[in-house]
Amino acid sequence: MIVPSSDDDIAGLRRAMRARAIAEREALTAAHRSALVRPLEAYLGQLVERLAPRHLAFCWPFRGEPDLRAWVTRWLADDPTRVALLPVVLDRATPMVFRRWTPGMEMAFDRHGIPHPPEGEFIVPDVVLVPCNAFDAAGYRLGYGGGYFDRTLAVMDPVAVGLGFEFGRVETVYPQPYDRPMDWIVTEAGYAPARRDAM
Repeated sequence: MIVPSSDDDIAGLRRAMRARAIAEREALTAAHRSALVRPLEAYLGQLVERLAPRHLAFCWPFRGEPDLRAWVTRWLADDPTRVALLPVVLDRATPMVFRRWTPGMEMAFDRHGIPHPPEGEFIVPDVVLVPCNAFDAAGYRLGYGGGYFDRTLAVMDPVAVGLGFEFGRVETVYPQPYDRPMDWIVTEAGYAPARRDAM
C-alpha cells in the first residue's frame, strides 16, 4: 500500500483509483458485463430478501455501472406493496431526495444527463443501492467526487448497500472525514457486511 505524505498525495491517489476503475468498467464488452451482472444480481437478491425493504432506492446506470433496471422491475412485480425510488439532485450543495420510479414512466434529465422522476413526493428509502467505482473492505467507496451520497447518508438513515465489480476493490480508498461507509458491499463474487452492526 502506498503511504501518502500529504493531502495532495491522497487526492491524487483517489483520482487515479477512480479513473482506473471507471475506465476498466467502460471497457467491458457486452458479454463480459452480462457475465458479471448476472451473479451480482443473484447475490443482491439474496441480500435484499434478507433486508426486506418496502422502499428501495437504486441509481440509473451511469458510465458502465451495473444496470439494475430489469432486476428492480422484477423485484417490484413480486409484491405490489414494494416501492422503487430514484435519487434526484435538487442542488449541488444539498442532500439528494428520492422519488418513486415505475417502469416506463416519463423522466426528466439532470445536469449530467441522468434520468430521474420529474415530480412526486419525497420518500426516504429503507435501503439504498449505491454504485461504487473503487471500494474497500471497510465499506468506504469512491463515487465521482461530488459528495452527493455522503451528504445524503449523513441526514438519512437507510441501509446503504454498495454495488461494484471486484476489479474496483482496493486495499483502501483513503477515506476522508466526510466519507460515509456502506453497510454492505455486493459484487459478482458475493455480499458481505462492511460494518459489524450491519449483520
